[in-house]
Amino acid sequence: MGMVGMDLVRNLLEIIENDPKIGIDEISALTGSSNAEIRDHISELEADGTIRKYKTVINWDQVDNGYVYAIIEIKITLERETGYNVIADRISRFPEVRSVRLISGDHDLSLTVRGRSMKEVAFFVAGKIATLPQVRSTATHFVLKTYKEDGVALHEHEQVKRLPIVP
Repeated sequence: MGMVGMDLVRNLLEIIENDPKIGIDEISALTGSSNAEIRDHISELEADGTIRKYKTVINWDQVDNGYVYAIIEIKITLERETGYNVIADRISRFPEVRSVRLISGDHDLSLTVRGRSMKEVAFFVAGKIATLPQVRSTATHFVLKTYKEDGVALHEHEQVKRLPIVP
């Protein structure tokens, strides 16, 4: 695929990432490409795994009995013949785990975990993550409020009213 083709694919991916429900006609108009060309590219990107999933961003703060999220930082002790990929793959299989990332800094992996309550998340981390033989330590940070998720602002800008200064 030439440079023009790569630019189109990158542009197409950015459009779909921003709005997964956008129509083929609108993508064609935005990119100057034919509907058939856009359909072919999308099919190829889905088939090769570049497009993994179409996603909806939900503000769970607005849902009664929504979810509690936590960021879990993990220090790993690598064993012979076991790299980060093996451990990350094992951890990613838990349904409570929403994301797993290899990170730089004081910790090795960062997880985003979801549960119905702080207690549920804490028990999950203590019972399923901290007990893995490669896990040296964990640090749990509960998410108190999410302001932006996947590029989408979740709350209207709250106006901060200043008190008048009285001399």
